[in-house]
Amino acid sequence: MTQGVNKKNSIYVQLFRLLVVAALLSFLVFRALDSAGIYMIDKYLYNSTYREKKDRAAIDDFQRYVKQEQITMGETEALSSWVRKQKNVSIYIYKDGIQVFNSDYPEQEVSKEEITLSDYETYYTVEFADGDAQVSILAFYDYQLYNYELVASILLAFAMFLFLVLFGIRKKMRYITMLSEEIEILEGGSLDYPVTVKGKDELAALAEGLDHMRLSFLEIREREAQMVQKNQRIVTEMSHDLRTPVTSIILYTEILKKGKNLDEAQQKKYMDIIEKKAYRMKQLTDHLFEYSLTAGSEEIQLEEPEVFEIIFYDIFSETCSYLEQKGFQVDFQVEWSDEKIRISEDYVMRIMDNITSNLLKYADAAFPLILSSVREENFIGFSVENHVRRDTGRTESTGIGIQNIKNMMEKMHGKCGTERKGESFRLTLLFPVI
Repeated sequence: MTQGVNKKNSIYVQLFRLLVVAALLSFLVFRALDSAGIYMIDKYLYNSTYREKKDRAAIDDFQRYVKQEQITMGETEALSSWVRKQKNVSIYIYKDGIQVFNSDYPEQEVSKEEITLSDYETYYTVEFADGDAQVSILAFYDYQLYNYELVASILLAFAMFLFLVLFGIRKKMRYITMLSEEIEILEGGSLDYPVTVKGKDELAALAEGLDHMRLSFLEIREREAQMVQKNQRIVTEMSHDLRTPVTSIILYTEILKKGKNLDEAQQKKYMDIIEKKAYRMKQLTDHLFEYSLTAGSEEIQLEEPEVFEIIFYDIFSETCSYLEQKGFQVDFQVEWSDEKIRISEDYVMRIMDNITSNLLKYADAAFPLILSSVREENFIGFSVENHVRRDTGRTESTGIGIQNIKNMMEKMHGKCGTERKGESFRLTLLFPVI
C-alpha cells in the first residue's frame, strides 16, 4: 500500500525551490552582467573619440539643416524643431561670446545676466542666415549603449533562468517518459516487468501504486491459472470416478437382463450394488455441482455479525445427536465465546453436511470424535478430529468435499486447515472475529 507524500517532498515544493534558486542565480548573473557591461561601456567611452565623432556628426547635420532652411539665430521654433527630432540632444548658441539660444528653454528670454562661453566646453562654428555663431552640443549618445546593455543583461539572465528551470525539471520529465514507456509495456500484457519507483514525491507514489496494481493483476492471473489447473484436475478425477460406478451399473444391468437363471437372492444382490453405485454417482455429481458454485471469484453477502455461541449451539447439538445415532461417540470440548463473527448460513449448513458425510464414510466409530473450540489471533472456530477407518482404501475419495469446504471458508474470509497424523485426521475451521 502506498504511503502518503511528505509535504517537503511534494512536487509543488520541489518546483517552488527550483524556481527560487533559479531566480536567485539568474539575478546574480544579471547583476554581474550589468556591472561588467557598464564597466566596459564606461571604459570604451573614456578611451575613445566616440563622443567627439557623434558630436561632429550632429553639428554637421545641424549645419545642413540651418543652411537648407536659411534659419537665423532668433528663429527659436525652427531651431527647437530640429532638436526635437534628435534623441537626447541639447544645443546652446552663442553670439559674440553671449548665449542667445538654449534648447532646454527655447521660449525663455536671455537673462540680463549674460551667459558667456565656458572654457570647459567644446564649441563649433555654425553659419546662420544672419551670421556665424558658436554652438555647443550636449548629447547622451551613450544612453542607448546603456539601454542596449541593460536589455542584453536581462535577456541573458532570463535565458539563464529558463535553462536552470528546464534543467531542473529534465530529470522529472525523463522519469515521466520512463513511466509512460513502462505503462505501455504493462498494457501489452508483460506484468512481470516492474515499475520503476524513484524519489518520494507524487510521481513516486503514482509509480508505487502502479506497481502494486501490477502485482495484484499478476496475483489474480496466477490465481486464475491455478484455479483453471485445479478445475481441470478436479474434472479429470471426477470423470474417472464417475466412469467406475457407471461401468459397474452397466455391467450388472446387463447381467440382470441376460441372467434368466438368477435366483431372487442374486437379483437382490445385484440390485443393491446398482443402487449403491447410483447413490455414489449422485454424491459425486452433487459435490461437483457444489464445487462449481463455490469455486467462482464472485463475492457473497454475509449476514450481520452474531455471537459464536448463538450461531453454532443448535448446529452442534443436531450434528452430535445425528452422529451418536449413527453409532459414534462425540467428545464435546467446545468453550463458548461471546465474540461475534459473520457467516453465510447457507455455506455453514453445507460445510456441516460435508463434514458429517465425510465422517460417516471415513471415520472409525470405535474411536471417539473430538469436537473442540479453536482460537488463533483474531480468529475463532472449531476443529473436528477423528480416527480414520482402515478399510477406507476401498472407499473412493476425490478430495472435492474438503476442497468445497476450503472454497466456502475462503468466501467467508475464514480459514480451513487439515492435518493427518498416522490414523488421526483433524479438520480446523476459523472465522474472523468482528
